[in-house]
Amino acid sequence: MDVVGIDLDPARVAQLARRRCAFSEPGLPELLYSGLDSGRLRVTTDYGPVSDADVVIIAVGTPVQDTRLVDHYLRAACTELAGRLRRGQLVILKSTVPPGVSRKVVAPLLESGGLTVGEDFGLAFCPERLSEGRALHELRTFPIAVGGWCPDSAAAAAAFWRRTIGTEIIHCTSMESAEMVKLANNWWIDHNIAMANELAKLCAVLDVDVLEVIAAANTIRKGTGNVNILLPSVGVGGSCLTKDPWMVWRAARDRGLDLDTVPVARKVNDSMPGYTVDLIVEELARAGRSLGQAKIAVLGVAFKNNTGDLRATPVLPVVTGLREGGAEVAVFDPLADPAEVAKVFGVTPARTAPEALAGADCIAVLARHDEFAEIDFVALRESMAPSCVIVDGRAYYSREAIDRFRRHGFGYRGIGR
Repeated sequence: MDVVGIDLDPARVAQLARRRCAFSEPGLPELLYSGLDSGRLRVTTDYGPVSDADVVIIAVGTPVQDTRLVDHYLRAACTELAGRLRRGQLVILKSTVPPGVSRKVVAPLLESGGLTVGEDFGLAFCPERLSEGRALHELRTFPIAVGGWCPDSAAAAAAFWRRTIGTEIIHCTSMESAEMVKLANNWWIDHNIAMANELAKLCAVLDVDVLEVIAAANTIRKGTGNVNILLPSVGVGGSCLTKDPWMVWRAARDRGLDLDTVPVARKVNDSMPGYTVDLIVEELARAGRSLGQAKIAVLGVAFKNNTGDLRATPVLPVVTGLREGGAEVAVFDPLADPAEVAKVFGVTPARTAPEALAGADCIAVLARHDEFAEIDFVALRESMAPSCVIVDGRAYYSREAIDRFRRHGFGYRGIGR
């Protein structure tokens, strides 16, 4: 395919043109370089190439504020496209939106240029359902849901994805049905994680290992698969799980329906950074240290393992809470951009793990990237406080690893462990 990427941010376009990936995504840099070098991929701030395209994909941000969609990015993009569309083109919306937005907002804006959707150009909604760190693998293996304005639009979108990616197509009977697919996915994930987090809190007071409980519980079959309780953690972050459930809730509320599970799950998951701070304070107290006397080494500041993305990261309120309690906090994340870390956290990140760990009373592993496997806490033991405790917010260390930590004088505490 001949692809033109358009973005209004000159800095982002320049970054891509310089062959720099903002996120850590296995295989993506190589694809980016290959596309730019061959000329099959161009990046620009100019909307001009739209008229020459056969397919136009809209993938702008759709944030939520006070449970309502902030749609000015989407409206601006559609307005710009309207005057440049030509007959025979196909427009695919991939931005996550509440049900009805494709039909009631996107279509009228695109038609403001004088063409008619369904007659002059096609329109389809195909939700983006990929997760950072596995996006390219999932892109090639996940089914793509397709909902069209009309049968021709749906057929054109399905043909496009088959030709470009070759994955299975899930045909939805309407754009509204396709819009709900992504929202239902993330509603389920957020709710599942909330259950895992509450299960972890209960296991902690029962003094049992939540990972052992989850592993055993997930062996029972239900429906077409197994029970699948996800893992507890320091919290839920990123640009999807923190907002998509609120899109669901608002869509229901606007239609006179109250959904109870969304606000409950959101409350539980939003509480986890504070819960993690409390764990750190408790473990320091056991070692005879107050938070104000302690140095905390935070390893991993991204919102999930194996990404450098800081959007809505639950690690930020943890670091903020620790600093407000008087602690010295050192942060280290090899995948996150140091300038971005300094901007978001207000802390200059350590250049290396040993630098962050030196003198630490507590090691808080809040995003365990694969690169952290090379960090041997035991080998660095002498550089830390004698009573140093490891707080596991997302590392899920094995029993063997925990026993080894304890044999060498570390304390250990995990979420539900």
